[in-house]
Amino acid sequence: MSASPADIQRYRRNLRDEVDGAALYRLLAEAEKDPNLRQVYERLARSEDRHRALWEQKLREAGVPVPEYRPSLRVRFLGWLARRFGTASVSPIITRMEMAATTMYDDQPEAIAANLPADERSHARLFREIARSTRGKHVEVDIARAEGRHRAGTGNALRAAVLGANDGLVSNLSLVMGVAGADPGRDVVLLAGVAGLLAGSLSMALGEWISVRSSAEAFQRQLEVEQEELALMPDEELEELTLIYMAKGLNEEDARAAAERILANPRTALDTLAREELGMSDDEAGNPWVAAITSFLTFSFGAIIPVLPWLIFSGAVGVAASAVASAAGLFLVGAAITLYTGRGVLFSGMRMLTFGIAASAITFGIGRLIGVSTGV
Repeated sequence: MSASPADIQRYRRNLRDEVDGAALYRLLAEAEKDPNLRQVYERLARSEDRHRALWEQKLREAGVPVPEYRPSLRVRFLGWLARRFGTASVSPIITRMEMAATTMYDDQPEAIAANLPADERSHARLFREIARSTRGKHVEVDIARAEGRHRAGTGNALRAAVLGANDGLVSNLSLVMGVAGADPGRDVVLLAGVAGLLAGSLSMALGEWISVRSSAEAFQRQLEVEQEELALMPDEELEELTLIYMAKGLNEEDARAAAERILANPRTALDTLAREELGMSDDEAGNPWVAAITSFLTFSFGAIIPVLPWLIFSGAVGVAASAVASAAGLFLVGAAITLYTGRGVLFSGMRMLTFGIAASAITFGIGRLIGVSTGV
């Protein structure tokens, strides 16, 4: 089948991109002082040369001349920045460029046949590692961690619990005060508070379940892709993992030895590939039911604080009691947030208190205006 004008245009566009890619990697190699990273960049440049050769061949097969493209102004500017300020200064920019290019070949049959989509994803994963690696330091590869013998949790669950309680408290306080401002009676305020608690808690729980479940499904799909690549292209996976460890600071011999040791164990190879290449782990995916129940409970805990005083009081006393209870809760939540921000307890507590009371005062005033205008 002869190439169409659209195909020829696509070949030229791909060729121009690959010329830019090869030139950029060589400029990075020239600017890089670390010999291990320099080798990584040189190998990436050779990979782009192979890609470029494919599109040159396709243009010749189509019977059209092969253009002599020069590196773009953007690539030359990035090369200048790398020489002037070091490759670390441009690696985050290049990482974003590589991430944006991961799907560029997914719908091109010629590229799929030559395994270009996998190469582009590999480049993106590698640059993500380069961007987050410690510059100028030798980074040891933790084989015990890579082989799954030690697992550690994070503080994300506790942080989510604190923020969930804060969301419930602020949102339901604003709702209760808005209804109370219209002075419809204690029963109506209670009904609104309980309804806000349930609606918010269920919404948060459902959203959290969907979010975590979607992340788990995406993780599983990525694992399937990695498993297929490991079975069909073991040499390519070994090469990619070797380059990642070289980007961490190991020399080529040690990096390859670490990669071979990890990939020799099928039970842990997938877990390591997911962690090192994808930046994901099974632990991080989480349990959607645990996340949903936790979200429901923490939001409910915060949301019930402004409601409880209305079980006893009504009218102005109920408003005051609800405000005092909520103020205490807001201060405690703000104080708890200092576990992650490192700011002073008094500062964070008062800041949270100020914002929460301001929001509730606004809704109370709106409720009062509506109540007066409607004669409630």
